Amino acid sequence: MARIRLDGVSKRFGTTPVVQDVNLDIADGEFLVLLGPSGCGKSTLLRMIAGLESLSAGRILLDDLDVTATPPRQRDVAMVFQSYALYPHLTVAKNIGFPLRARGRSREQIRNKVTAVAAALGLVEHLDRRPAALSGGQRQRVALARAIVREPGAFLMDEPLSNLDAALRSATRTELTDLHRRLGATFLYVTHDQVEAMTMASRIALLNRGRIEQVGTPSELYDAPRSTFVAAFLGSPPMNLFDATIVDRAGELHVVSDGLDAPLGLPANAASGPREVTVGIRPERLHLDSPGARLRGVVTAIENLGGEEIMHIGAGATNFSMRAPRPVPVRTGDTVGLHVESRDIHLFESGTGRRLLWRPPHEHGASAPGASSLSVA
Repeated sequence: MARIRLDGVSKRFGTTPVVQDVNLDIADGEFLVLLGPSGCGKSTLLRMIAGLESLSAGRILLDDLDVTATPPRQRDVAMVFQSYALYPHLTVAKNIGFPLRARGRSREQIRNKVTAVAAALGLVEHLDRRPAALSGGQRQRVALARAIVREPGAFLMDEPLSNLDAALRSATRTELTDLHRRLGATFLYVTHDQVEAMTMASRIALLNRGRIEQVGTPSELYDAPRSTFVAAFLGSPPMNLFDATIVDRAGELHVVSDGLDAPLGLPANAASGPREVTVGIRPERLHLDSPGARLRGVVTAIENLGGEEIMHIGAGATNFSMRAPRPVPVRTGDTVGLHVESRDIHLFESGTGRRLLWRPPHEHGASAPGASSLSVA
């Protein structure tokens, strides 16, 4: 097992920055996912930890040992590639046992270890076959077995499920989570798929243009995104984001936009932050409620997802989505009123997109005027 620490890690290709001043502490035995869009630098960061890419600046430490200049073979990590990287001319058994042969282990040691790992991953009946005779999921398990047989302190995985179909990805996610629990090793996993990150990670590090936007548990990133980038990246559909203004309505702060007028549960003197904001509301936090509606608009489309439906609604220049159990009692073209609780409204600083910290007084027992206020996170 291994703790991985990144200290000011940066990478440039020529004059182009790819990874910029990344500081990250990955605990021993943790399952941390590097998540982000294509081109954000997550795979480059993983390759630097593996020793396959040099650093332009910073340090990489494994169990407090500086390995920044250490060759890949001397690092206590195993890499699992997106393309599997299996030897096509070798059998499954020889592919799995290759790292042990390279270390000079005896034939008996190799055979025993390969058999044990193959049994754990359901590959025993395929040991005499070659990669070309295997399915994508089986090849992925062979690649994992080859990494496991080394007994590394950390597993580095670069989008290992991206070549699998949807059903197999789901099954393999469960297998990987179970494998992590059984091995107790450190897993560092790269993906652009938010479902993989949300379902497998103990923590997520979300990258944007080579920088870390936020690190936290899946629930922390989803429920309290620190920027509009995080809010928009996680969720399907993503969080509704639109410009709004904070105004004083009879001594209470309201957030107002096209079709929206919702109280924040704060007194007017709590507005120490900006008045022009970006509002965020998760689609599942909106509810059909015409009498007490805080948001009104016209239904422009309805998507049937089986157990749920997604309503797309327009309110002036603002478009937003609502997710609800199927069937929703409205049709395309209907004017609807929607309700949202004050606690489910997220506020971000206009321009920077940084989260504004606030809570209605009743959420933490405060009763005095001004006990809660707006401030930049």
